[in-house]
Amino acid sequence: MSGKKNVSEASWPDRDEAPEITREMLDQAALYEGEKLVRRGRPPVRNPRRQVTIRLPQDVLEKWKATGPGWQTRMADRLSDI
Repeated sequence: MSGKKNVSEASWPDRDEAPEITREMLDQAALYEGEKLVRRGRPPVRNPRRQVTIRLPQDVLEKWKATGPGWQTRMADRLSDI
């Protein structure tokens, strides 16, 4: 048999069998102001990062990595001073 099963027929529970709405469910719900969806989450940044590929000498890379976690951010800060 080809074609998709009609999901709407059997997948919705009876109203009496539906789960209680919890605070967690409400926190995950979409929020609208009129017709406009209110976006949640992290706000857009003014200067977003872009992924690039760069070839560096092995010893340079090892020195930066040896400075510990955050070495890529420190490298970007140093490059932005140029």
